[in-house]
Amino acid sequence: MAAFASINAFLSQSSLVSKSAQSKNVKFLSKKTARHQMQASQKRATTVMMASAFDGVDQAPPDPILGVSDAFKKCESPAKLNLGVGAYRTEELQPYVLEVVKKAEAKMMEKGENKEYLPIDGLPAFKQCTLELLLGAGHPALEEGRAISVQSLSGTGSLRVGAAFINVWLPGKTVYLSKPTWGNHKNIFADAGVEWKEYTYFDPATVGLDIDGMLADIEAAPEGSIILLHGCAHNPTGVDPTKDQWQLIADVCKSKKHIPFFDVAYQGFASGSLDEDAFAPRFFVEQGMEVFVSQSYSKNLGLYAERVGALNVIANDKEAATKTASQLKRIARAIYSNPPVHGARIVAEVVGDEAMFAEWKAEMEMMAGRIKGVRQSLYENLTEMMPEKDWNFVLRQIGMFSFTGLSPAQVENMTNKWHVYMTKDGRISLAGLSLSKCKYLAEAMVDSFQNC
Repeated sequence: MAAFASINAFLSQSSLVSKSAQSKNVKFLSKKTARHQMQASQKRATTVMMASAFDGVDQAPPDPILGVSDAFKKCESPAKLNLGVGAYRTEELQPYVLEVVKKAEAKMMEKGENKEYLPIDGLPAFKQCTLELLLGAGHPALEEGRAISVQSLSGTGSLRVGAAFINVWLPGKTVYLSKPTWGNHKNIFADAGVEWKEYTYFDPATVGLDIDGMLADIEAAPEGSIILLHGCAHNPTGVDPTKDQWQLIADVCKSKKHIPFFDVAYQGFASGSLDEDAFAPRFFVEQGMEVFVSQSYSKNLGLYAERVGALNVIANDKEAATKTASQLKRIARAIYSNPPVHGARIVAEVVGDEAMFAEWKAEMEMMAGRIKGVRQSLYENLTEMMPEKDWNFVLRQIGMFSFTGLSPAQVENMTNKWHVYMTKDGRISLAGLSLSKCKYLAEAMVDSFQNC
């Protein structure tokens, strides 16, 4: 028993020593852990306090067009109107998906199309129908292989690919833009390293075209300059040259060996006729000029989010066209590799089917007709409320926009007092206006003109 008692005493004493040692180790580890945590915290604090590599980046200004929509969404007034973005709306001011587009998509689903990459220059059937819409089926340039098309990311992407081509293969040439022009034109060419200047276009006194100033500026441009022209429904003014004026513009461009670059964003959507809206680029090609043409299906087929369009080049011979196409493909490959397929298939289905093509033309006429009706109603309301002012410019302009002549201060009144959201240059999108809202818009415009 004594032996066992001694063992028990030893074990008890050893246990106390062990617990004491464990306690010391725990305290040591706790202090060590705390020290490591403190050091890690100090390192994190040091990391947070370090200057960012991006500190020198300037805050970009809001997009002048898309920023309008952002402001509109934040407005809580039930009377608010969004006349900033150029997107078609129904009479109920809702987005519209064309019925013919729904039919085309249904046919595509039935075919079970895959989602493989397209060639760099796009869907062949899309490119063929795009050139035929632009020039007309059977055009000599098509038959002779002088017209080429590269599918791109709607109008913006097409312009950007064209700008990159100009920078590389037509170095030193300046692009001349109308004053005013679509807000993104300047960004597109500047970011591609291409210098741009402006030519006279809009006459504030008549709210119309200053054709004499335009011709003089194009004449004064260095020989071989790039002249960017809006094929129809000029954005932002809605002011288009007449056919006689287009002939004068073509004569000057031809005599100065300028290269026209047409931005065709509204073919068929402006007048309701695909052929009528293609008059200008077709006329220039008939005069023997080489041209760039960017095309978009955002408006006329309502494919805003599909980003489907093309850059077309009509050259004087097949070899030049083929070489140009090869370099455009090289540029596209470096920017986005190849274009999206869904929207291109929709276009090919619609244009390639006789019945669907006819239905598309009828829907374009309907959309264009609704906008014309809104124009007429707005004009009548404005004339009744402020008869001393000449409002005829509202009817003379074409397409989805109207350039109102409102000053920045007047535009501010439109937004702050009347909750009408529009770009600061006075442009309104009539595609976002309903007949039921025409009187309200007229009241806002008259108030702004008279009191600001």
